[in-house]
Amino acid sequence: MTVKKHKKQGADSRLKIGIILIALWVLVFSLAVFFLFFSGKSSEEDEAGTGAVSQEEGRTEEVQGEEGEKQEDQENQDEKEDPQSESNQTEEETGAESEITKLLISENTSETDEVTLGIDVSKFQGTIDWKAVADAGIDFAMIRVGYRTQAGGEIREDTNAKYNMQEAAANGIQIGAYFFSTAVTEEEAVEEAGWTADYISRYAVTYPVAYNCEGFGNPENRQYGLTVSERTSCAIAFLKEIYRQGYTPMFYASKSELEQDAEWETSRLEGQFKIWVSQYPELPYPKTAASSYSGVHDMWQYTNNGIIAGISRPVDVNVAYFGYETSADAQNPDAPETAEADVEALMNFREVDETVTAKETVNLRDIPSQGADSTVLKQLDNQETAQRTGVSDSGWSRLVIDGERYYAVSNYLTTDLSYQPPVKEPDDGLKTKFQRVSENVTPKIEINLRMLPSVTNPDAVVVATVKAGEVFVRTGINTDYGWSRVEYNGQTLYCVSSYLTTAE
Repeated sequence: MTVKKHKKQGADSRLKIGIILIALWVLVFSLAVFFLFFSGKSSEEDEAGTGAVSQEEGRTEEVQGEEGEKQEDQENQDEKEDPQSESNQTEEETGAESEITKLLISENTSETDEVTLGIDVSKFQGTIDWKAVADAGIDFAMIRVGYRTQAGGEIREDTNAKYNMQEAAANGIQIGAYFFSTAVTEEEAVEEAGWTADYISRYAVTYPVAYNCEGFGNPENRQYGLTVSERTSCAIAFLKEIYRQGYTPMFYASKSELEQDAEWETSRLEGQFKIWVSQYPELPYPKTAASSYSGVHDMWQYTNNGIIAGISRPVDVNVAYFGYETSADAQNPDAPETAEADVEALMNFREVDETVTAKETVNLRDIPSQGADSTVLKQLDNQETAQRTGVSDSGWSRLVIDGERYYAVSNYLTTDLSYQPPVKEPDDGLKTKFQRVSENVTPKIEINLRMLPSVTNPDAVVVATVKAGEVFVRTGINTDYGWSRVEYNGQTLYCVSSYLTTAE
């Protein structure tokens, strides 16, 4: 019994020692793991700039990744529940890709949303009385400053542009401008814009500067054959250069040309530039409140047949859905030279260089008109000469005398410097007019010579009765009424022609 007890006690002792050893091994292992964890983390922090990642951190990222996936699943679920989310949009509701651009407006102006009324004019409106236009309530004027020729491609100024800008501004009308283009390349369009900007630089141009291009369907037009895209690119090149020069650009075209990109790529234009559309309703503005053009537009030309005081011819009238608090300053501070109206604007003068004289006496005027607006400056008599520099198909001649310019009716002038006017018959106050003759006559039988060429007028008394064979001189004859004028005993008398015959 005692031996067994000792054996059992020995076994118990060995068991306890084993448990203690296992506990010590676990403790040592735990300490080692603890030391390695913190040692590795400290090392990672020290080496953060090198991108080293510890195994423990990798395990942390795996945990975070699992949590992220759970969060993403929740977000996907939330999106499915949002009726306006992208995943819930049908294909029909998704719009086409569109580049967002800023409408180009000059920073030199103070634009408002006031609705304003204006006109657009060129030399074809003649000499405008701008005070009368201002009194009629016009707020602004879009003035043609130039154009490129249809066939030759030369840039030319509108001969009344400077006068129109000068006088419109002087009478309180704010001004814009437009250029009529036939550019066939973007380089030509930029050239047109540069020319325009330079031309208007000395004037207070507040309203936009517009690109106007028409007539490209005419086979004689140099733009004939350009594609819609090519024409649009030319317009954009012009408008961007105008903006670069400090002005607000605007594009002009008719409703039919703009709708459905018919003649212009409207979608390329309307996001960047103001649009000026022409469309003429049966009843003009304001009886027709707005244009039927479906696209965005800032100005509407609602008639080309406006009647406005101060303008002798029909004129285009516009409503703009914007205005300006004040007029812009001129880009060039140098004052422009005083401009005179082009008095020949409504006439086509053919240039000539020839010397003329008056057939008799002709009035020389300041403008080619006999109306109340013209002034007779002097007269030109027969045998006096002047240099003729132009002849119009409307019957006027441009003359230069001592460096001064005058206008005269062409029919009263001749290039025959030896021309002599016919001798005028004395004005006897009679309605019956006589062709001058000089011949001896005698009565066929007998004839009464009267004071007047009439047998019914009581003043046509018989002064003498002359018989055949007595000769006297006939000085005039009227074939319409059959009367002769004769000289008899120093008197001018009248008799019936059929009673006379010529004498030897």
